Amino acid sequence: MSYELLIAEKPVAARRIAEALSDNQIIKKIYKKIPYYEITHKKKKILVGCAVGHLFGLKEKNGKGWKYPLFSYEWRPIYEISKKSSFTKNYLDLFKKLVKEAKEYTICTDFDIEGSLIGYNILRFVANKKNANRMKFSTLTDEDLLNSYCNKSKHLDIEQAIAGETRHILDWEWGLSSTRALTLAVKLAGFFKILSSGRVQSPTLYLLAKREEEIKKFKPELFWQLFAQIKAKADILAIHSKGKFTKKQNVEKIIKKCKNHPAILKKQITRQYKLPPPPAFNITSLQTEAYRLFGYSPKQTLQIAQQLYLNAYISYPRTSSEKLDPKINYKKILKALSEFKNLIKGIKSLKPVQGKKKDPAHIAIYPTHSPPKLSELTEQEKKIYKLIVRRFIAAFYPDAVRETANLEFDINKEIFIAKGLRTLKQGWTEIYPATFKENILPELKQNKIYNVKKLILKQDKTKPPNRYSQGSIIAEMEKRNLGTKATRHAILQILYDRHYIEGRSIKVTKLGLAVAETLKKYVPELTSEKLTKHFEQELEKILKKKKKPATILNEAQKLLKKIFNKFKKKEKQIGLDLLKATKQTKKELSVVGKCLMCKKGNLVIRRSKYGQFLACDKYPKCSFTKSLPQGLIKPIDKKCESCGFPQVQVIRKGKRPFNYCINKKCPKKLEWIKNNKDKIENFKKKINKTKS
Repeated sequence: MSYELLIAEKPVAARRIAEALSDNQIIKKIYKKIPYYEITHKKKKILVGCAVGHLFGLKEKNGKGWKYPLFSYEWRPIYEISKKSSFTKNYLDLFKKLVKEAKEYTICTDFDIEGSLIGYNILRFVANKKNANRMKFSTLTDEDLLNSYCNKSKHLDIEQAIAGETRHILDWEWGLSSTRALTLAVKLAGFFKILSSGRVQSPTLYLLAKREEEIKKFKPELFWQLFAQIKAKADILAIHSKGKFTKKQNVEKIIKKCKNHPAILKKQITRQYKLPPPPAFNITSLQTEAYRLFGYSPKQTLQIAQQLYLNAYISYPRTSSEKLDPKINYKKILKALSEFKNLIKGIKSLKPVQGKKKDPAHIAIYPTHSPPKLSELTEQEKKIYKLIVRRFIAAFYPDAVRETANLEFDINKEIFIAKGLRTLKQGWTEIYPATFKENILPELKQNKIYNVKKLILKQDKTKPPNRYSQGSIIAEMEKRNLGTKATRHAILQILYDRHYIEGRSIKVTKLGLAVAETLKKYVPELTSEKLTKHFEQELEKILKKKKKPATILNEAQKLLKKIFNKFKKKEKQIGLDLLKATKQTKKELSVVGKCLMCKKGNLVIRRSKYGQFLACDKYPKCSFTKSLPQGLIKPIDKKCESCGFPQVQVIRKGKRPFNYCINKKCPKKLEWIKNNKDKIENFKKKINKTKS
């Protein structure tokens, strides 16, 4: 019996779609451990299958040996390209089974260029079809899904799919070619290490490296500031109008001039202004605020938001829009948010503030009319959900009203200024975590004389520019049009994984600086923001039907040929420039500390078929070894407080990293074992059961 096949992007989305559309009981079926659903909608048989993100990727066609630049590619199942993606094979096999009797197809993946490409690839490579129906939705609530199905388009959003494909090809050619070029250059210099580069990755790295160089080259300079503490209704601290003095003798002359003289209030200017609420979140503003308030990385925030979306608690998070639409029924959503009724009371109008940024596919992030019970959310989910709700409600709140006050004092013809700032009406700041400085100045009478309690001379140094945080670099990337709303967090993670950057306050490593400097010196096109921005704008023209993919790809290929012809002429020199930093980075990533036996060698992380261990690099002269736990091991240059032995950081998937003392007889460790004998025995029993 034939049926309509619905193609969803994720397992949870497939289940929610089936639940929303089914007239009767849902029949859940399993094929190769992957669930799919059989339902009836208005007497029509429908099967809902799910992908798990991309099932197809680009692979070099007829590739023999490492060459660059690369322009020969083909789409292949992603499990054939990466061992890490082997789990996707069963999902692909499921669709191969489901398409056999499918008469009609509907794509219901996320409505953006990535989601559209996922559905398009399954349709053409598995079903051998060129067109299908298309569902478009921003939330996974029953109401929205049912409405989306009833109003589905009879055609694919082909422009989004083709734009997604073009981006993948462009990034693949650019990234793989430049990565191979750098890696082969270092290999030619006598060392092998994968050094990655990319169309967006390299300009982002160079942006961070420029800031790092500014910090390193910065030379602090002394300056002085002169303050007058003026006695009024409340003491007022006023600063000399010149602000910073670069010569101490100049400010000392002013101190002599002002000493024992009163202050006369010459001017008092106050100004009130309205501060409108911030618009509803897009993904970038959500990521930056979550980092500011909770310290969550952009990747972590997106993962949490994605889970809230899949549970139908919020709208689609990968949006660049700051605009809301009345069609989502504000009144219904606010009524449903009963756990936030104390906040909703302050709403005076159902007309929210609108931001400037738009997104052709989705509006800003908002809570749905199907809220969760807060007690059922994890602590992280609760924080992000509450933040989204508060931002949404705040968009309907009245403006905050602030007042500035400028007081200008004359002390023996030297002008001192005091600046005040206060909130007159809280408005939206009553419910949203805004950080405003308050400096309330008393109301004084003009031309009145006030005593100067004391003059204060402060010495300070100029400060270097701040390093980017994970939140601020994501915002900066958006500002400079580097990457997309869906890829920026991933690009940042690659820079961490390749050891180009480190720390929450982002520091560029020696390897990162070497890569950025070398690219800028020999092939500046690979670090060009202007070039990256140009191709982003070209990709957008595909969506507007103003440009054909072939035109964009041909332009990119001509440019890459020119770039890498120049690169090959300097390949050996480039390799030598990168070699020192590459070796040093490898050492830093493996050295834990001085050998505990010979005291001359270094303890380095080694790997064998039995796992990871520490060994002295003076082997065979020194045979010291220590076993290490499972997981990713990183040196941290810390010693155990209990025994003084070196510690390493252990990172395991799905768990928080922890510090591990390498001393098996560490008093603290032995005490923990003593106090947790039952837990250890139960764990051993579980392991033995698994083995049997």
